Amino acid sequence: MTAPLVYLAGDLVFRPDALGLFARLKAICARHGLEGCAPFDGQDAVRGLAPSRETTMKIIEADRDLMDRCVAGLFCIDPFRRAADMDPGTAVEIGYMHAQRKPLEGYTADPRPYGAKVESYWREAWGFELRPRENAGDIGSGSLEDPDGILVHSDGMAQNGMVDGFITLSGGRISGAPTLEEAFEKAAMTLAARL
Repeated sequence: MTAPLVYLAGDLVFRPDALGLFARLKAICARHGLEGCAPFDGQDAVRGLAPSRETTMKIIEADRDLMDRCVAGLFCIDPFRRAADMDPGTAVEIGYMHAQRKPLEGYTADPRPYGAKVESYWREAWGFELRPRENAGDIGSGSLEDPDGILVHSDGMAQNGMVDGFITLSGGRISGAPTLEEAFEKAAMTLAARL
């Protein structure tokens, strides 16, 4: 019997030593009876091409084709580029695989609630504090707003509610741990038990 093919997604593709990181995550997958599939695994046709819109479109098509082949996904939802929010491309991939009704699991080395991440970002980057939202009950997904008046939404979730929610609706959850690889291992173990 072959191991289930699982898509490994996140801002990991942009990190230093991305290939080494994916090798370690694939080894974790193998320990739990999964075959990890990194986005780079389908990008042979783009290796050596100059950065351009056309190259990016080839990468997008290759990643989509990989997601179509995989039976499930493991998604890193760590904050991206020192902000509160995760990589937006990974959020799209979560929605894409959720629409295919595939099992999803998330993981993060920053399991704080989303609102706490937004609060830290505003304080550390700009020196501003969040404030109570007037009539917060009218919307219901948050009680604070940032200095621009934008609702700090998704109370009780580790990321934007659509991300956390789609993972939950697929039967998954967000696993958190002090390091990325520890969080990934928890998520891989949980996904393996579901497949």
